Amino acid sequence: MQSVAGLFGSLLFLGKEGAKNIKQSLFAIITGTASANYLTPVVMELTKIENTKYENGIAFILGFIGLKGVEAISKRFFKEKIKDASN
Repeated sequence: MQSVAGLFGSLLFLGKEGAKNIKQSLFAIITGTASANYLTPVVMELTKIENTKYENGIAFILGFIGLKGVEAISKRFFKEKIKDASN
């Protein structure tokens, strides 16, 4: 179900940004769907959201923001890891 939510999120992003060409469109759809599918459990864990009712909403948002979301999550995650290692 996360993949479907991510797919629709990435399609909405394409509609908002406007597809420049087929290659970029396919890349955006694939990365948005993959982001939703693989990162939703990570985001649920990092944010300590235990209610699974929010899972598809988070997957949709991750599909919408695609690679930008991956960058934001990794920056936050690695920033916390660096702080923990320095203490």
